[in-house]
Amino acid sequence: MQSRDSADLDVRIGDGALRLTLTRPERLNALTGAMVQALCEALEGAVARDDVRCVVITGSGGSFSAGADVEGPDAHERFDVSALDAANRLVRAITNLDKPVVAAVNGVAAGVGCSMALACDLVLAASSAQFLLAFTRIGLMPDGGSSYTVAASIGRAKAMRMALLAEPISGQEAYDAGLVSHLVADDELDALVDKLVRRLAGGAPLAFAATKKAVNAATLPGLHEALERERVGQTLLLRSEDVAEGMRAFNEKRRPRFGGR
Repeated sequence: MQSRDSADLDVRIGDGALRLTLTRPERLNALTGAMVQALCEALEGAVARDDVRCVVITGSGGSFSAGADVEGPDAHERFDVSALDAANRLVRAITNLDKPVVAAVNGVAAGVGCSMALACDLVLAASSAQFLLAFTRIGLMPDGGSSYTVAASIGRAKAMRMALLAEPISGQEAYDAGLVSHLVADDELDALVDKLVRRLAGGAPLAFAATKKAVNAATLPGLHEALERERVGQTLLLRSEDVAEGMRAFNEKRRPRFGGR
């Protein structure tokens, strides 16, 4: 098995699978720019690898990913259109890859971490998993394609509830709503991942590629346009006083006072 660990991302290739594990558990695997870039490079590089038949993305330390890292008193100053472009690149790398991508959600999947998970072809949720579009809590809108993928999976009403109210839903609720493909007890997640990896790695790669392309074309035909809408909307929001207030409130662990400016 080949492995390397950089940018808080553990990359391992073996048994036909590329396994990508976020390794920043002290921050609930919140994504930095370097982590997103490393994820993109690994996924894009998998296209040409004959020893990779499928990809698994998961997190370490009992969390999948808390989303973008907004820690720091002036966190809003670190975010601009380049952050949105990186998130869009990641979603496209997942959906355009001609190999199945599996998300093993072992805890909280929030913000762009949730977007990343829901862009995957199979989403495995542990019973302790939580899915949260937390963007509006800090004055932002959903991005990473989640304004589209969530509605495509569970419908407009439930998508609006998740997006507007930023309410977390449990692994069981996500499974019942059709947001995830599998639900297992926490201690059974690794075994399920291994079982599916064996099945995907031993399957017909051309058939998998054609199937993924066809299903995505049927269910996500407007994903590119959605990513562009999110890019425009989020760019405007990032310049607002509300986002600065939202991120400061998050770091100060208080309720934000939004003024609509």
